[in-house]
Amino acid sequence: MERLVIQAEDVRKCYRLGVIGRDALLDEAAALWGRFRGRADVRKQLDLASGEQRVGDWFWSLRGVSFELRQGEVLGILGRNGAGKSTLLKLLSRISLPTSGTIRMRGKVSSLLEVGTGFHPELTGRENIFLNGAILGMRKAEIERKLDQIIAFSGIEHHLDSPIKRYSSGMKVRLGFSVAAHLDPEILIVDEVLAVGDAEFQRKCLGSMREVADGGRTILFVSHNMVSVQSLCSRVLWLEKGMVRQEGPTEEVVRDYLNTYTHQHSHQEWEPDQGPGTDEVRLLAVRAVSGHAGGAFTTDEPVRVEIELENDAIRDADLDIRLQVRTGNDAIAFSSDLSASAPATLWNPGRCKVACIIPAHLLNSNTYRFHIVFFRHGKVLFKAEDVLSFDVHEGAREGSTFRKMPGAVRPNLQWVR
Repeated sequence: MERLVIQAEDVRKCYRLGVIGRDALLDEAAALWGRFRGRADVRKQLDLASGEQRVGDWFWSLRGVSFELRQGEVLGILGRNGAGKSTLLKLLSRISLPTSGTIRMRGKVSSLLEVGTGFHPELTGRENIFLNGAILGMRKAEIERKLDQIIAFSGIEHHLDSPIKRYSSGMKVRLGFSVAAHLDPEILIVDEVLAVGDAEFQRKCLGSMREVADGGRTILFVSHNMVSVQSLCSRVLWLEKGMVRQEGPTEEVVRDYLNTYTHQHSHQEWEPDQGPGTDEVRLLAVRAVSGHAGGAFTTDEPVRVEIELENDAIRDADLDIRLQVRTGNDAIAFSSDLSASAPATLWNPGRCKVACIIPAHLLNSNTYRFHIVFFRHGKVLFKAEDVLSFDVHEGAREGSTFRKMPGAVRPNLQWVR
């Protein structure tokens, strides 16, 4: 068993709400003079709404978080905004100290928490590489040995000798991650900051983090992209309101986390003026109808998705509808447009109906979520997310084997020999 590199025990972090400390006696005098003249004091206690994590004037961002991480593990951290994810990473990065509890870490830590973290805006990109390396305790010769790899990975070699203050957010992320990943950290901490980068760079980053983990180093990864979390992380820690709600295998925790967002339903209906849409067109109802006699959704029966809408203003043929199907872990299984198979015809005013048939043997045994997107003049008119959500179960058993087919879908393709 690999050695422990991070051990957090009952970690708590508390902040004073609405208070900015006075810097000097002169600040107090200025505030007193301002009050005398009837001016508002921007540094006084704010009257904020109380919440479950608030006790008086104090807010507990973390409340008794405990976990262990061994060398070579990749831990994903999930949670809604305000759950305490960034606070935990700042404590682990030694940017701030816990109010109580203990954190034991063994090894050199490199972190990328915010765009431009650790960069001096007046220094060039090249100079900041050496600055970051020095902060991590590396010698100049070590940094020079890695310099070409860092520059090549970042892809900003043409701007390397320009001051960081002139970089875009994406350029800062590129350079920051390149430095963090290539200076041989034993523990790499990465926040959702990678979402700023483009798709190509995100793939490079995920590949680099896999190489880091395969090399026996440890990674903590915060992301709202469930596909990235599942492809990279061996375990997941789910934070909610400053506490650990669940910790365990990635697939299990991600599934439970996403289920808190989506309630399963095979049909939805709205009042004429209450449905998703615009003044031109609105949704009235969406239904999923199973071909199974018992009404359950199975892999060996088709699914008919019926869409009812109210057309108030569209009198031409320029309205397209897309059905987007996602798996339970938020990966896109497939999309289908009305215009791909149905000829363009004038839309009738009033109530209209369309249907999409998902053939048998296409959906896998999984949880599926359905989004509907309306397009007009080549642009998105509106989107209705999670209008349907249901489980598809395995169909009739065939042969002597019974196992779940991997993948988001399981099409019954034709084989020849």
